[in-house]
Amino acid sequence: MARIIAGVSSSHVPAIGAAIDNKRTEEPYWKRVFSGFEKSKAWMAKTKPDVVIGIYNDHASAFSVEMIPTFALGCAAEFPPADEGWGPRPVPVVKGHPELASHIATSVILDEFDLTICNKMEVDHGLTVPLNLLFGSPSTWPCPVIPLAVNVVQFPPPTAHRCYMLGKAIRRAVESYPEDLRVVMFGTGGMSHQISGPRAGLINSKFDKAFLDNMVKNPKKLTQISHLEFMREAGAEGIEMVMWLVMRGAMDEKVDEVYRFYTVPASNTAVGHIILENKKRAGTAKHKRAAALRTNRDVRRGK
Repeated sequence: MARIIAGVSSSHVPAIGAAIDNKRTEEPYWKRVFSGFEKSKAWMAKTKPDVVIGIYNDHASAFSVEMIPTFALGCAAEFPPADEGWGPRPVPVVKGHPELASHIATSVILDEFDLTICNKMEVDHGLTVPLNLLFGSPSTWPCPVIPLAVNVVQFPPPTAHRCYMLGKAIRRAVESYPEDLRVVMFGTGGMSHQISGPRAGLINSKFDKAFLDNMVKNPKKLTQISHLEFMREAGAEGIEMVMWLVMRGAMDEKVDEVYRFYTVPASNTAVGHIILENKKRAGTAKHKRAAALRTNRDVRRGK
């Protein structure tokens, strides 16, 4: 069966994409940001997932105030980069996995989560910047990507708890897919930032770091954070962190932290990043060998 092997969360700051596109990553301001993802790229190159499920938010590229789905799942064969006002980013077209995406849609909707099914959708920096940070700048993305857009732009966005439970539903869907696929979940957006208004430029490192800690140790505590608390503590755009909880809900309750990175500022935001793997169970391989020996013994004895 397919299985989720790891979860990645990362900010998707548009200025990071601009720095990549304009070859400014070695400038002192940006070098400290990009150096924080070198270990992540090495980990991803070693992990080699078969599919990525990317949870992100659209920035008025595929959707507008005329149509705002709470959860929109990309089921197409490909997703071209969107024109975000200055032309599409010079990144590869995102290739989808229509079979797994359709299976997820069926499973999750029958699991009583309402999804909008998108058979045509452009994707913006919310999805492509994290792909750059984890995969670099290849001529083609190394694996299919299933985009899942979450509304965190127009009130009311889904609650933290709802996103966490959606992650659990996605995990059930993935694990009921018969093909042997290794899936990595991306939860993107955040961390604390506010783009406009009297608090523009707000960064709350204490809140961000506590959020990172609880992503590992106590994700259920994070599901209790209200919309108002996100806005008060992390700024108007800090609500994007609920998308990290879709990823976390798809993981085991206990996880191993592979790596984390946090820096401020990048543009006018905080950059946060964490990689999680399901906690390795000591003795699992030994127990499997023992079980196989018992089975062989029973077969020989005619049981």
